[in-house]
Order: sequence, then structure tokens, then C-alpha cells
Amino acid sequence: MYEPMLAGLRILDFSRALAGPTCTRMLVEMGAEIIKVEAAPGGDLTRHTAKFRDNSDRSFYYVQQNRGKKSVCLDVRKPEGLALAHELVKHVDVVVENFKPGVIAEMGMGFEALKAIKPDIILCSISALGQSGPLAGKPGYDYIAQAYAGVTSMIGDPDQPPYVPLLGLGDVSTGVHGALAILAALRHRDRTGRGQHLDVGLLDVYYHCHEMNVITHSGTQGRVSPQRAGRHLTYMCPAGVFRASGGRDITIMAFLHHWKDLCAAMQRPDLAADPTLDSDPKRLERRAEVIAIIETWLQGFADPAEAIAILEAHNVPCAPVLSVAESMVEPHLVQRGTIRTIDDPLAGSFEVPGFPLRFSDFPEPLPLTAPTLGQHNDDVLTGLLGKSEEDVARLRAAGVLLERNV
Repeated sequence: MYEPMLAGLRILDFSRALAGPTCTRMLVEMGAEIIKVEAAPGGDLTRHTAKFRDNSDRSFYYVQQNRGKKSVCLDVRKPEGLALAHELVKHVDVVVENFKPGVIAEMGMGFEALKAIKPDIILCSISALGQSGPLAGKPGYDYIAQAYAGVTSMIGDPDQPPYVPLLGLGDVSTGVHGALAILAALRHRDRTGRGQHLDVGLLDVYYHCHEMNVITHSGTQGRVSPQRAGRHLTYMCPAGVFRASGGRDITIMAFLHHWKDLCAAMQRPDLAADPTLDSDPKRLERRAEVIAIIETWLQGFADPAEAIAILEAHNVPCAPVLSVAESMVEPHLVQRGTIRTIDDPLAGSFEVPGFPLRFSDFPEPLPLTAPTLGQHNDDVLTGLLGKSEEDVARLRAAGVLLERNV
């Protein structure tokens, strides 16, 4: 049995909410030791959200994002609390934070201060709009960065205000990018002995997701300005969400060579042979007509599953549009562990999204449990910093350390 891939890597985590905790969650799932420093008295702000069970004050949100981490609850506003944080830096490889730019430096833990404590330290700073530039000082969240990135403008119907996706696309993606940056910086340090400051911004990550919009505008010198188009792609056709029978929807991606496959599935050789529909640009010119043809065909089935079976038989990329509840019992997601059940000591059993990476040497996920607030105060201070039990008791009495069973 091998040690976890990142065994021996120790990270001091000052992050809260979603982007930063996603970054360290990715790393702890691969075996890194994460010491999560939570600010007294309340800890991570997400501890106060998503309390779904009457018999528990436990946050499901916090559990999902912080399983496997060690919690140290410090009041860093007190000199002794800040001194403990500085001591911890000596014993870690990486520091992760997602405060508003400048706050970590105001705390006396900016990159230069950290380098004075540990010259090869890696600091990963995650923020909404980046550490530099005219917007850097603005407070921001996922949807703020999304709006600046031109992403929000591309979501929704063309004649209505734009929508926001009801999931943490930017935060989670930025956390994953942060984890990637950390691993690259560690590789660089292995070769050079040098640490560095990593600047990972949600705005940059969101902008990185534009696969066609930016190049369409720039490539046409502004003659074509991408606009939101509701349920269908703007640059390929047919591609989007189609209304099926019973009020259900099916996603179909039948562009390029798949157009002929779709025509065969619909038993419409005339469409496949039509020279006015033999390319995506031509079909885009008649997109409304193409959509109507496909949706009329779909409406002819009593059950959308029958249509999907025919589409799949002809190798047309397609999928039912599942609700969250339906996705949680989809056999494929369950079998792969994409949705998994965990058992929390306080909240009990519930489902969470599984770890998205698969490794042949580590087919089973690590058995991780989210900490209670300050659960590892004694363990970290005595085991890592060499404090005595009397020291810990004194710090607790002084309000520097705090524990709560939540």
C-alpha cells in the first residue's frame, strides 16, 4: 500500500468560503496535511450556513469543503495569536489565503514577511479580481468576477437580462487552478530552492473559459460581437437544449459530422442531402428552422428516453437534462463515485460531490472527516510547535485559542 501522493506536504490554510477551501480540499484529497486557521470566535463563515438538520448545528457546506483538514481556531488580532501563526509558517511548505488583496499584508503575513520567516515559502493568494490592476482593491465574489469577465453577458435569453448559474463555477474552478499553481511552484522549488507568491484570480480563470467569444470578436475585428442566445450555441448548429415530450429537455450536439448522424436518426435523408444545410454556418442561418424540425421529431415520442435511445444508436451526442435530484441517483455517477455518501460524526450521513480525479494507484478515496472548530488546537500546538499543555491552557484562557463542537 502506497502513501498518499502528497504525503509530507503541509499547508497552512487561511482561506474561507469556497475558492480557497476548494484549493486545499483538492490537495487534502491527495494526501496533503492541511492546517486550517480559523478566526476566533466564529471560524470559517460557512460554518453558519446550510444547517439542514434540527438535531445538529453542523454546516453541510463546511463539511463538504473542509473534510480531512485540521482546524486551529486562533484570534490573530491578539499578539500571541499572530505569533502562533508566524510559528506555524516555519513548519509548512505553502500558505493559502483568499482575503481581499492587501489584508494578509496588513496582518503581518504578506509575502515578504513570510519569506523572512521561511525563505522558500510559497504563498498562494486567491482573490476575485487579482492582486494587481485597477480593480484589485474591490471586494468581490464569484458572480462579480463573472460579470467583469463577460461571462454573465453570455448566459440567458437574448431579449432578457442575463442569468447567473446556481453553482460555484468560478470559485471551484479557481480553487482547482490554485492547486495546480501550487504543485507547479513546488516543482519549481524542488529544482531551484526558491519559493514564490502565486496570484490566482477568479476573473482570470473565468476569462480563460472563453473558448470562442473572444477570438470571434477579435478575429472579425469587431464585426461579430458574441451575444447570448438562450438554449443554443451561437457558432455551431444544431447544438443546445431541445424541448422534448412531457415537458422534458434533451441536450443534443449534432454539429460538424454529427449532422448526418442526426439526420439518419430522424430518418430524414433529405436533410442530410440538402446543400443549404451541409455546414454549420449554413445551418446557423436557418437555425430556427433546424430547431423546429428537431423539436417536432422529439415531440413524437411518448417518452424522451425513447428518442435518446435512437439518438445513441446513431452515435449522436446527447443527454437528458437531469435535475439535481435525478443526477444523485444516476447509476453512472453513483458507480464512479461522482456522487458519494459520507458519514459525518455530527451531521450524520448525506451525499456530496465526490473527488473528480482518478488515480490507478489510489482507486479508493481517503476516509476524511471535517473538523470541529479548533479541534486540532492541542494537536498542532503541542505536536508541531512543541508547546506544553500548560501553554495551551493559558492561551485558551486568554482567548487566543477557541474550540466549539460545531
